[in-house]
Amino acid sequence: MRWQSEGFPPGVLARNLAGEGTLRDMAASMYIVVEGDDPGFNIYVNGRALARHEDAVERIALQLGVRPLIEFFSADESSMALLIEEGAGNPELLKKLPPPQWYRGEDGLPTVVALVEALENDPQQLGTEGAIVVEELREYETVLRKVAERGLRWHLAVSWR
Repeated sequence: MRWQSEGFPPGVLARNLAGEGTLRDMAASMYIVVEGDDPGFNIYVNGRALARHEDAVERIALQLGVRPLIEFFSADESSMALLIEEGAGNPELLKKLPPPQWYRGEDGLPTVVALVEALENDPQQLGTEGAIVVEELREYETVLRKVAERGLRWHLAVSWR
């Protein structure tokens, strides 16, 4: 995994952009970025409940034997600079930022499909927001299927508002 080779264990960069807090501690959203200007379809995914439950979703993914969603996180210098400008980032991390990573739609689908299935079978794993997380994961699945069908690439990004 590239983050590890660059000195960033999976999820560490995303979790530490704003200091010591986790995504749950902030008004964050995990969303999909598709490479290029306009993929020709709607890529909107809510991702707020997923961000609030990212730690639990990661644990579920690991229990299922699939790659955690946070491992698909990547950031570019422009988005990081904007976060820092808005006071939501750690300027020291900008100096160590690796180049953006892109993934095939097929890379993320096994994770999303497994998570949807596991949470549909037992949505209470995430308390009262389990159904909302499933709904967001279905949005991810729709976008990633379109990314795969069109041979495009994507990565996960995090927004703080």
